[in-house]
Amino acid sequence: MACPVQLGFQDAASPIMEELMYFHDHTLMIVFLISSLVLYIISLMLTTELTHTSTMDAQEVETVWTILPAVILILIALPSLRILYMMDEITTPSLTLKTMGHQWYWSYEYTDYENLCFDSYMTPSSDLKPGELRLLEVDNRVVLPTEMSIRMLISSEDVLHSWTVPSLGVKTDAIPGRLNQATLMTSRPGIYYGQCSEICGANHSFMPIVLELVPLKHFEEWLLAML
Repeated sequence: MACPVQLGFQDAASPIMEELMYFHDHTLMIVFLISSLVLYIISLMLTTELTHTSTMDAQEVETVWTILPAVILILIALPSLRILYMMDEITTPSLTLKTMGHQWYWSYEYTDYENLCFDSYMTPSSDLKPGELRLLEVDNRVVLPTEMSIRMLISSEDVLHSWTVPSLGVKTDAIPGRLNQATLMTSRPGIYYGQCSEICGANHSFMPIVLELVPLKHFEEWLLAML
């Protein structure tokens, strides 16, 4: 999860989030180089009295500053499209989890098992135990296995919500009457926090998401305890 005064992203816990972070660094470097070049040219124009009429009117210069931005856009677009297709690709999922947004809590259903569903409410500050996080802890965590492809089916029963877990690179809108799909796979066990990222009413800030990712053996033990 995020730390105080943190400027960058949270540590990636899924292959998709790792790709998104690489793409962010790639794009940020291009933006930094363009900004430095523009700042240098502006400084040069403000501090020198020399002008080169032949240079300013040259067709070669106009050709370069027309083609170069197009090349830069291609260098940004190609990795972006690759990640978009990776995020939309649904391979054979090992598990399907349906998530429904409500005002103001989440409900979950493991569709591969009978009668395995529950609601997840934010834990009030007065009920927090030592070490639990205010406004981020819930009464029922979502337990999922690591290193397995999981299909998320996300919808809503009232207004627009958004199911978001930054560490996993997942942000999918929950829209009434529409079933959205996302892929979830983690590379290491841990507890990952998220929140609703769509303004959905008075208690929008009190819809946390907590995923507990465990090895398959521990997930099977949790299933036996729940069923």
